[in-house]
Amino acid sequence: MTSDDRPVIIGLYGIAGSGKTYLLNQLEAALGRDSFAYFEGSAVIDSVVPGGLPAFKGLGDEGQLHWRQRAIEKIRKECVDNKKVGIVTGHFMFWSETKGFGSPVYTQNDLEAYTHIVYLDTPIEVVAERCQNDTERNRPFIPRNYLDVWQQAEKAQLRPLCQNHGIFFFLLRPDEGSLERLPATLSDFGRHNTKYNLIQAEHRLDAALANYEKLDTILFIDGDKTLAPEDTSALFWDKVQTSHWSKGEEYPLKTIFSSPSQYSYAAFRQATLLYEEFSDEEFDALCGEVALKVAIHPEFVSLLHVAANHKHVGAVVVTCGLGHLWNKVLMREGLSETVKVIGGGRIADGFVVTPVVKGSLVTRAQNIHKSRVLAFGDSPLDMEMLTKADEAIVMVGKEDVRSKSMDHALRNAIETRGLRAHQVVLPSSSSPRLTPDKLPLVQLTDHKFINPIFSRSGLEPRLEVIHATDSAAAKLLMTPMRDATVVGPNLRKFHRRTGLYLATEHLPKIIGLEEYGIPHVQSHLTIGFRLLHEQRTLIVALMRGGQPMAEGVNKAFPLAMFLHARVPEDIGKDHLEGQLTVLLVDSVVNNGKTVLDFAQHIRTLHASIRIVVVTSVVQKQFVSRDLTQVLAPYDKLYIIALRLSDNKFTGSGTTDTGNRLFNTTHLP
Repeated sequence: MTSDDRPVIIGLYGIAGSGKTYLLNQLEAALGRDSFAYFEGSAVIDSVVPGGLPAFKGLGDEGQLHWRQRAIEKIRKECVDNKKVGIVTGHFMFWSETKGFGSPVYTQNDLEAYTHIVYLDTPIEVVAERCQNDTERNRPFIPRNYLDVWQQAEKAQLRPLCQNHGIFFFLLRPDEGSLERLPATLSDFGRHNTKYNLIQAEHRLDAALANYEKLDTILFIDGDKTLAPEDTSALFWDKVQTSHWSKGEEYPLKTIFSSPSQYSYAAFRQATLLYEEFSDEEFDALCGEVALKVAIHPEFVSLLHVAANHKHVGAVVVTCGLGHLWNKVLMREGLSETVKVIGGGRIADGFVVTPVVKGSLVTRAQNIHKSRVLAFGDSPLDMEMLTKADEAIVMVGKEDVRSKSMDHALRNAIETRGLRAHQVVLPSSSSPRLTPDKLPLVQLTDHKFINPIFSRSGLEPRLEVIHATDSAAAKLLMTPMRDATVVGPNLRKFHRRTGLYLATEHLPKIIGLEEYGIPHVQSHLTIGFRLLHEQRTLIVALMRGGQPMAEGVNKAFPLAMFLHARVPEDIGKDHLEGQLTVLLVDSVVNNGKTVLDFAQHIRTLHASIRIVVVTSVVQKQFVSRDLTQVLAPYDKLYIIALRLSDNKFTGSGTTDTGNRLFNTTHLP
């Protein structure tokens, strides 16, 4: 829209009585005259026309057009000469009492001079009252319904006119909050350009990576249709259309990106001004509602949780969409502390993310942060990021919702820019892009993909143990389980009770909780809690000793999948697809061979899914054993136990826990 060296001239528009002059005076008091110049449009015309305003009003249309052009040129020249931002009160159209409609009075010079238009969308009842009570000006009486028609006509014509002529359009609804923010907004108009924008985005990247001591790899992940299958901007505006936007008023986000600006800095800045039309409270609430509808691909959730455990691998979501919304999505997933968002959407963010910015941030990560960049994207907006990354992954979704122009963009990048990329198809039933030769297939859960990202010299697999050995609950629960007289159904009952306790008390410490709505006894909705992604959790009862305890875990988490497994091969790839956590439940862990065999098998099927072992007793010798020959160097295994034991005894016959549980102590 505006070139970086073009003087910034901001028009304050609105129908008569909307408060333009009052607002101009308020802005002058708030912003001062060091960097800003203030112009009352009619006063400038009065100064350039021989005979002033009275003479101007007596001229015909062509004469008035000439002097309006001279007036805006005078304003433009003064802003250039004094290197100041101009703020001008102006008129888009005047109401004709005889014709019954408004006549536009803007000129071609106005369209060339203005860089921004701030339109005062003052409530009609306020406008009518001001006009009626104005003792300083002789305002003609205009019925309220005509004022409304006038205002609607100006808004309907001004927005597309500005978009087609490279002028930023900002609809200001003059409430207390928006008026308080306006001086800061206009200051932002005065300094913001492509160079400033990139600097702010680079600062955001630097801040996002500041807590890492030594980064080897940074994951750059696009948001919409990459990290999650949804288009968050479309969801946002669908919500607006049904609950916030005026009836019959078309929301203009799509028209911004189909204007001559397309996906440029100017288009994204205009989109930011569109989002600024909502108050902070409205915007936050809308983002919160939309975030609840966004489900990150489980493969990404697992990958990012692995990254969270390693200081040499960083992850950022770099989105052209709403940064605030994606922060809420990540917060719900328990990832907001380790995965930072680089995205705009509001003036307070300081920048917008364009395709060029995405590419520039990749270069900065490589050159300044000395890191290898692995980039994930789905559309032509990501091509700058993908082509500059050290490794590029193209996310491919369902045919009916994925980008129609991406195939052409990929072919062009492969043939002319040397792009070498892989593709991930989610869901797996969708058809891939291009051919496997041009764009080889890879899976985010494959150890061949995961290992190169996280493997590092000196890195060893880790075991995190949570136990309740010395707690009162553990002492009470373990007593009947150690009592040799308690067998069969009674013993199974206490194992179920222990599973329920461990699941309720300790599993959320690792996995987290999520909120959901529940009906209150007083006939209203209230907030309840459940295990985070409970429905994407697989409970595996290691047969047969683990079944009763697994049933107790399942009682705590009824939405989880339940599976019996006698050998590791009983767990198939289809059991893990779409899952985020596997709970391996066994009655006792002695030397750990059984659970490690299961863990190794799971890792051949899914390299990043979270694995948690739940048991009543774990021997200390297992907790301290070296796992480097068993698990990958980057891996982490969680154990939740009722208690730790120094006893290296392994039961058999009458002392075997499985035999005691099912009254088969007479068997070996």
